[in-house]
Amino acid sequence: MPKKSPARSPAAGLKALGAGPRLAPSRLLETFPNPNPGRDYAIRMEIPEFTCLCPKTGQPDFATLRLEYVPDAKCVELKSLKLYVWSFRNEGKFHEAVTNEILDDLVAATRPRFMRLTAEFYVRGGIYTTVEADYRMKGWSPAERVDLGPWEE
Repeated sequence: MPKKSPARSPAAGLKALGAGPRLAPSRLLETFPNPNPGRDYAIRMEIPEFTCLCPKTGQPDFATLRLEYVPDAKCVELKSLKLYVWSFRNEGKFHEAVTNEILDDLVAATRPRFMRLTAEFYVRGGIYTTVEADYRMKGWSPAERVDLGPWEE
């Protein structure tokens, strides 16, 4: 009876995942196949340690990024996303520009049905700035949400 070869893991081709500690940031966004491409479902991530530099003063800007998306064929791999976010640490970027750049890069890597990036920048000069940018795949619209009411305890 012939031996069956083991199934190839969806993570087999990823370079950042499991590669051990990295000392440098990277702009490489890796993806893996969506395990449920026939269903609309939301993935939500909170990234509380985003930093870049003010392009005018060189002072650091800190933000919490909130990423929400409905994947199509691909999902973003988390370690590569962490290294990607880290790559902005020493770059001078306006809040509006960096939020849209990150969204554009994530959309290019994953081609989602829907993606929203909200960047909540911490106070600078007494002003909090929140930038929200969306992408919607042409022809896609979400199904109507079903409200089942609150959980009973």
